Amino acid sequence: MQRDEEEQPLSGGNVSAGVVRVGNTVRRPAGPWTPSVHALLTHLHEVGFEAAPRPLGLDDRGREVLTFAPGHVVWPDRFSLLEPDRRLARVARLIRDFHDAVQGFVPPADARWQVLVPVGEQAGGPGEENEIIAHHDLAPWNLVADDGDRWTFIDWDTAAPGTRLWDVAYAVHGFLPLSARPGLRRADAVGRLRVFADAYGLDEAGRRTLVPLLGRRTRAMHDFLRDRAGRGDQPWSALWAQGHGGIWRDDAEYIERREALWERALLDG
Repeated sequence: MQRDEEEQPLSGGNVSAGVVRVGNTVRRPAGPWTPSVHALLTHLHEVGFEAAPRPLGLDDRGREVLTFAPGHVVWPDRFSLLEPDRRLARVARLIRDFHDAVQGFVPPADARWQVLVPVGEQAGGPGEENEIIAHHDLAPWNLVADDGDRWTFIDWDTAAPGTRLWDVAYAVHGFLPLSARPGLRRADAVGRLRVFADAYGLDEAGRRTLVPLLGRRTRAMHDFLRDRAGRGDQPWSALWAQGHGGIWRDDAEYIERREALWERALLDG
């Protein structure tokens, strides 16, 4: 490796061990799912969706290589980039663009995916869990914004079969946010939920299905951390010990208690 391409560890998010920048690339530990994820990213760029890194194969150490997304991760220090509501609407449209772009993706015959939180019956109906290859972690901690007008979603390693609304429910939780914590709780959550749904282009059926998914998707994260911590799996055990499970549980309870409010926001003219 050349001297001007020294490795710079990258932080951010909750799972960043072994992630480094080398020049204009990012190197990450690869897994059995990496070829499938790279096929997905290649497809997205081929159909014109550019808000994702380009895959560049593997390096001589077996790490996956991706283009580096310049800018800063939105969460937690630059959440103001999602203000005013027109920027929240932009996030929703970007997610819709991804979902439309991935619709035509045909996974490799031997595709393998890293499935952390199975969708299953929680998706809203039998057989819907394979609607698309979803991102599964569309959140402000995975959105990079530069000083101009470029936004990029990163951390695609947990992309896997899922549904549009499973992705949307998770994104709504993080980008509005729908949080029980006093410092994050939004008095304008109802209005922001409507802005997000309108910008994404949710029809009435989608809105009705989304309402109960808001709580289910959030609670699924609590259950995932609880189960993985119970098995001693890292880094999930450490996150559970740090209280992340309790945060997801409290947020789920906050969302579930207000389900009628979210329904009025999305369905009343």
